[in-house]
Amino acid sequence: MRWLQRTKSANAQIASLDDRLSGIKAELVSLADLPGKIADRRAKILNEIGQAEGARKVAADKLAEATNALREADKAVREAQTGLSAARETRARVEARLEAARERRAEYARLIRENFECQPEEVLKSAGIEDASKLPLAQEVEQQLIKLKAERERLGGVNLQAEEEAARLGGEFDGMEKEREDLQEAIAKLRTGIMSLNKEGRKRLLEAFDTVKAHFERLFKILFAGGEAELQLIESDDPLESGLEIMCRPPGKKAQVLTLLSGGEKALTALALIFAVFLTNPSPICVLDEVDAPLDDANVDRFCTMMEEMVRTTETRFLVITHHPMTMSRVNRLFGVTMQEKGVSQLVSVDLQAAERFREAS
Repeated sequence: MRWLQRTKSANAQIASLDDRLSGIKAELVSLADLPGKIADRRAKILNEIGQAEGARKVAADKLAEATNALREADKAVREAQTGLSAARETRARVEARLEAARERRAEYARLIRENFECQPEEVLKSAGIEDASKLPLAQEVEQQLIKLKAERERLGGVNLQAEEEAARLGGEFDGMEKEREDLQEAIAKLRTGIMSLNKEGRKRLLEAFDTVKAHFERLFKILFAGGEAELQLIESDDPLESGLEIMCRPPGKKAQVLTLLSGGEKALTALALIFAVFLTNPSPICVLDEVDAPLDDANVDRFCTMMEEMVRTTETRFLVITHHPMTMSRVNRLFGVTMQEKGVSQLVSVDLQAAERFREAS
């Protein structure tokens, strides 16, 4: 019994499966052309997508062109607004200038009526001017008018004594002219005299310079026991405006200017120059203040010998202030200042030649 039921159940199941198989086959038959439809649909969709992409690109290009056009339009609007503002400002300035010109025109018309007693249209005719195009510029006319007014103001009021004053001033002018001629003549004479004096001065200066130069070169060699020295006129070709340069070359040294020498060499060179001047034009008295201070004994001896030679050959008498024993021993008379009592100075004098005679006599 159980097997019959199982068989019946199996048959029922087989029948159910057959039904399902039939349904599946029918469904399979109905779906057999679905891939073709899907492919067609896909191709159609791809075609639509391509068309849509082309339309999108066209729309994007149009949008870009519209954007550029809008930007250009905005720029043009801004430029137009700027131009409009400038035009308004220009118009305002022109209107202001026009108004000012109208006011000046009205003022000039009033001045013409007041000063010339005629209408502005009749001014050219009254002035004898036929062609208005030949008129000068207004600015030039104004400047000329200001200049003429200033000259009129400087003239002042009418002077009734102008003729008498003119005659008096004419006489004074004639006198001043004569004085000017006299002054010019005197100036010419003075210039001639100055030129003559300068010529004579240059001549005498060069002669004195050559004489002093010769004495200086000789005395330099004596004081330095050799060497060379030279006086030079520098800084100008005109002797009257030239400076003096001393070039020295002591024995064993190269030539150099006076400022580069040592203290003793400078002192000996200065003494040579002083003695050269005194040999050229001796003076009654020469005062030497401690000129032997920077000298050693040998140079002090040369200095004293030179001074004694100057005393013998010239009429110059030397007053020497010194502390050097050798110099004091070579002079004729000594003067000293002593203070035996505090605050009381006393002058002491010693004649060395008389002292030597006394010593020889004793």
